[in-house]
Amino acid sequence: MSFSKIILQWYSGHKRTLPWRGSRDPYKIWLSEIILQQTRVAQGTPYYLKFVEHFPTVTDLAMASEAQVLKLWQGLGYYSRARNLHATAKKVAFDLGGKFPSTYEELMKLKGVGDYTASAIASICFDEPQPVVDGNVYRVLARYFGIDKPINDSKGSTYFKRLAREIMDVENIRDYNQGIMEFGAIQCAPQNPYCLHCPLNQSCVALQKNVVKELPVKLKKTKVRHRYFNYLVPITKNENGANSTLLRQRKSKGIWQNLWEFPLLESEGDIDLSQIKARIPEVLPLHGNSEVELFNESPIVHKLSHQHLYTKFWIVQSNTDLTGAIPFDALEEYAVPVLLADFIKTYKI
Repeated sequence: MSFSKIILQWYSGHKRTLPWRGSRDPYKIWLSEIILQQTRVAQGTPYYLKFVEHFPTVTDLAMASEAQVLKLWQGLGYYSRARNLHATAKKVAFDLGGKFPSTYEELMKLKGVGDYTASAIASICFDEPQPVVDGNVYRVLARYFGIDKPINDSKGSTYFKRLAREIMDVENIRDYNQGIMEFGAIQCAPQNPYCLHCPLNQSCVALQKNVVKELPVKLKKTKVRHRYFNYLVPITKNENGANSTLLRQRKSKGIWQNLWEFPLLESEGDIDLSQIKARIPEVLPLHGNSEVELFNESPIVHKLSHQHLYTKFWIVQSNTDLTGAIPFDALEEYAVPVLLADFIKTYKI
């Protein structure tokens, strides 16, 4: 039996029940694929369900504000995906009459849609014979064929894409593509793959050569940048006597664009209370005396793909009337990075 037929046979008996599986609606397939980029199925599924509930169609998503989209996305990370999602929804709804392109070539023109996503939508929704190559597929192919080419450089990715095209099942591309991705997620898992009961174990090169743990090969990642964030959390009484604070929207390119955060002091390293007090005027126009207290003695380490953030929250009690201050109990209405969302849940005035 051929490689592709074994994958199809395995898939028929092992596929998971997922809310988008079985659908040919390109909106739902596109939405699920964008959410699952850099995200595990278990984490991404509740987000998918929330988006479908709030925005049943691509036009509903297009009509939403960016703030609404970012708020629903909160906690998934890689927020450029959410901004691209919104931009593409507008493109499809307003420029394409609410209909997604039906070919790989046209899908590739949509913002935030790359080779993998275009291949997935084209094959699953429109039966176009395009091979999908995601992290799961790279792993299956690298191990089964014993390929030690790096999967994260241009030559390696081109090689794997060509191989994937040669072995795919053209007649049943929809189930085959879903099957090989599922196989990599469940059977040929990153850690502790089930080699003993694998239907491909008799001809798997990596298993025969005892190099399963070494494949696939990835080039070393970009050097991690270390950044030190000091969030100032101003606490003041509003005219009704309730506690208010201040959020500002990040407008610069980079992490968390258009999300909200407390006034931020970034430093070269860990800084103490006296240094914080000296720098408060850089971001907060306070008048009179204010009390500053460190909320967390040890910095919270928040790891992103190419940078680690070492974060401290400083509570600043003040009588200054802050322009744009918002009630503390209204913070949950704003789309904030998960780092700040966790603080807001924890901090009690």
